[in-house]
Amino acid sequence: MQPIIHTSGLTKTFGSNGAAVHALRGVDLEVQRGEFISLIGPSGSGKSTLMAILGCLDKPTNGTYALDGERVEGLSGRELAAIRNDKIGFVFQQYNLLPKASVVRNVELPMLYAGVSRKERRQRAQELLERVGIPEKAKVLPAALSGGQRQRVAIARALANRPALLLADEPTGALDQKTGHEVLELFVDLHRQGNTIIIVTHDLSIAAMAQRQVEIMDGLIKLSEAA
Repeated sequence: MQPIIHTSGLTKTFGSNGAAVHALRGVDLEVQRGEFISLIGPSGSGKSTLMAILGCLDKPTNGTYALDGERVEGLSGRELAAIRNDKIGFVFQQYNLLPKASVVRNVELPMLYAGVSRKERRQRAQELLERVGIPEKAKVLPAALSGGQRQRVAIARALANRPALLLADEPTGALDQKTGHEVLELFVDLHRQGNTIIIVTHDLSIAAMAQRQVEIMDGLIKLSEAA
C-alpha cells in the first residue's frame, strides 16, 4: 500500500551564509496509512520544522515530500492551503478556537471553507461532537468549557473534512495530567477507528502511547521503532 507520507532527503535552512541555520539535514520518513506515530526530540531538534513541512505550513529547502501520493514540495501557497483544508487536520496546544462562535460552529468552520452545505455541516459537526464525547456542549461558547473539553472541540474540528492525516503538536501541553491522559486516550481511540495520526511531543510517556516512535536529533531521524 502506498504510504500516506513519503519524504526523501528533506532539508530546511533558515538564513544564509554565515548566519544559516540547518533545521533539517536530510530527513527520510515513511508513514503508512492508519499508523499512529509519535515524533520526539529535544528543543531545537527539528521536530517543529518537520511538523510544519508535513502539515504543508512551510516548504523544504531541498528534498521531496509526497502526501497521499501527491508531490507537494513545489506547490504554490494557494495550492498548499487547499491541501491543508482537504487532507490535514491540525490539533494545537492552545486550541485556537473562535471565542465568539459556538462549539458546533467552531467544528463547522473547515467544512464552510470546503463548500459543504449548511445541512451537512451541522449534521457532521454534531456527529463529531458525539465522537469526542461532548455532544451536549454544541451550543455553548468555548469560554464555558474546561481545557480538556476545548481540546476535544479542537480534535472534532480537525476531523471535520475527513482528513487523510491528523497532526497534533503537544496536544496535552496546556492540560493537567488527568485531563491530558483522557485526551490521549481519545487519540488512541481515533487510531483504532483507522485515523493516521502524528503527535509531536517531548514527553516520552506520551510518545509511548503511539504505535511507533520516531526520534529526530540535530535535524536527522535517529530512531524509528515500534512502541
